[in-house]
Amino acid sequence: MREAYHDQLGQLADQLADMCGMVGDAMERATKSLLEADLGLAEQVISDDVKIDDVRADIEEQAYALLALQAPVATDLRTVLAVIHAAESVERMGDLALHVAKAARRRHPDPVLAEDVRPYFAEMGRVAVELAREATEVIRTQDVPRARAMDEADDAMDDLHRHLFSVIMSKEWQHGVPSAVDVTLLGRFYERFADHAVSVSKRTVFIVTGKMPGYNGDDQQS
Repeated sequence: MREAYHDQLGQLADQLADMCGMVGDAMERATKSLLEADLGLAEQVISDDVKIDDVRADIEEQAYALLALQAPVATDLRTVLAVIHAAESVERMGDLALHVAKAARRRHPDPVLAEDVRPYFAEMGRVAVELAREATEVIRTQDVPRARAMDEADDAMDDLHRHLFSVIMSKEWQHGVPSAVDVTLLGRFYERFADHAVSVSKRTVFIVTGKMPGYNGDDQQS
């Protein structure tokens, strides 16, 4: 019975990692659709979002069943609770990729982005996908140092996000208010995607150490 129970815990983590991989793929496609005005890719991201939602629902159903039937404690309890919270963050990552794809679809066949901000979004997309991939591996390996290292990539995303504001607020901006609004919203989507990826990695640190990084300045192994 206990072996089956721990198999179920392992399956929960595997499903969460698979889900994280799905949202990384979604953001990769959404970014390409944004940069290339590719309607087909945008539609794929939009139609696939329900699959991400379904995985989250399945994870939560299994997690709550484990809480009710097994009454886990200590590390096992941390695992179940962390997976529930992380699944919510991963679903939001999928929603943010969805928003990017919908922006590409809404403006099609015209491009959403002015030429001078395209390189920023190409890099933001790269960083976002990298963070999702890293979060996937952190979940699978429970590698605490790797999880902590994700903050550096998140800082790079924050820097890109801040720089976008200086671009659209400069006197050289010639693309009007609607384009500036698009850039502002899209930049926020990427920035929040990265934040959620880091949040997922912090949940993994919590499983291993029993402490959430950033709380009371102490996330060392206990």
